[in-house]
Amino acid sequence: MLAATARAELTVPAIFGDNMVLQQEKPVPIWGWSDSNTVVTVKFAGQTRTTRADANGKWIVKLKRLTASADPQSLVVSNAGNAITLTNILVGEVWLASGQSNMEKPIGKQPGQKPTLNAEEELAAANYPNIRIFKVEKTLAETAQTNLSKFKGWDGCSSNSLDGMSFSAAAYFFGREIHTNLDVPVGLIESSWGGTRIEPWTPPAGFKQVPSQAKFAEMPVGTNKLTNTQPMAIYNAMIAPIAGYAMRGALWYQGESNLMGTNEDNDYLDYEAKMEALVGGWRQLWGEGDFPFYFVQIAPFKYYGGKVRRVKSPEMLPEFWTLQSQAARKIKNTGMVVTTDLVDNLNDIHPRNKSEVGHRLALLALKNTYGQQVVCNGPIFRSVSFPGGKAVLKFDLAGSTLNTRDGQALTCFTIAGANGKFGPAEAEIVDDKVEVFSATVKKPVAVRFAWDETAEPNLCNQEWLPTEPFRTDAPKK
Repeated sequence: MLAATARAELTVPAIFGDNMVLQQEKPVPIWGWSDSNTVVTVKFAGQTRTTRADANGKWIVKLKRLTASADPQSLVVSNAGNAITLTNILVGEVWLASGQSNMEKPIGKQPGQKPTLNAEEELAAANYPNIRIFKVEKTLAETAQTNLSKFKGWDGCSSNSLDGMSFSAAAYFFGREIHTNLDVPVGLIESSWGGTRIEPWTPPAGFKQVPSQAKFAEMPVGTNKLTNTQPMAIYNAMIAPIAGYAMRGALWYQGESNLMGTNEDNDYLDYEAKMEALVGGWRQLWGEGDFPFYFVQIAPFKYYGGKVRRVKSPEMLPEFWTLQSQAARKIKNTGMVVTTDLVDNLNDIHPRNKSEVGHRLALLALKNTYGQQVVCNGPIFRSVSFPGGKAVLKFDLAGSTLNTRDGQALTCFTIAGANGKFGPAEAEIVDDKVEVFSATVKKPVAVRFAWDETAEPNLCNQEWLPTEPFRTDAPKK
């Protein structure tokens, strides 16, 4: 990967390599190490940038904004006695994909899981030489590392590379749609680990930004046995070494482990704050402002009603859904994919339809990041009124209209009167509103939608994007 002589020390981090994609339209940091106080020169795409390594040997330059290009180019880093040449480099859009097993899940085989839908056909058609993929492999560290110790380096996207890396299906499907829509090269960096909570991915700077989470920043990571449950332990090894690599934004698919963990102290109820810490911490590290951060709402699954009881009630998942929704509203420049319609087996925590997950993530980016005129989310509950013994729900429709995905009567609505007891309700679309009613509740005061862990409701918009689960009786903060 590196063509170099052996005289003076000169290295770059593992994230820089042959076949990589550099981010267009932004300053692009290039950094590495040399002998202390030596002059280092970086040349790429007609630019020449020179700097001097500090006393510890660290150096960094920033390339001026680059123009998207599918023409392979070389990047040359040199000092007085050494040179590194990286080849077959493209310029386009770079995204980081992270999270737990639903982000990690590849298109094909994965131990203990079924392949994604149409896996063989998808892999056979996955020949996109201008999509480049890089995978950070699983490892832990007690302190923030400056370089990756385990990784699978940049490669062109093909059935062999996707399968050989076991690369994220959701990330690939997202990247494919961005590539085909924008007609520019796309670089995808996957850093994921199944079964992990959010805290190990969060940097101390993120915890410190959120008062309720600040305690985690002070927790020592070093123990006799380092585990992937410890705050910052994964960040130290799998995010810190790539922080600063110029990118457009990040994708996140995680939450199952926080829902199932530490239920006795209701720690899952802090997930909105934990998201603030993660997103804020990553943004501070990258120093690129409030870059786009798009994430996936976890899917219906029998956490309570399955063979193994993983939570304390069937309403814990809907509560968690609302925390994810609130995070999407509160944290600037974020968006959330809803997945209540994408489950083919409620006993499988790994839904197989990852192509639609990638598509919906891409819609968020195409609309909010790239300014395309697309509808990127389903109806979002806005307000409720209770005229004449029924509930009338209004929604933010984002330029679309209400619909049902199966053409049948609306499902998954419940209604309650003053006694607070919820029961099944009928519902119908009336123009741009939904009216909810029940013969047994004469004076309703609250409505809930999809308020059960197995809910797979059919309310959507004209683009078949589903409505988020919600309740009108949300507790006041």
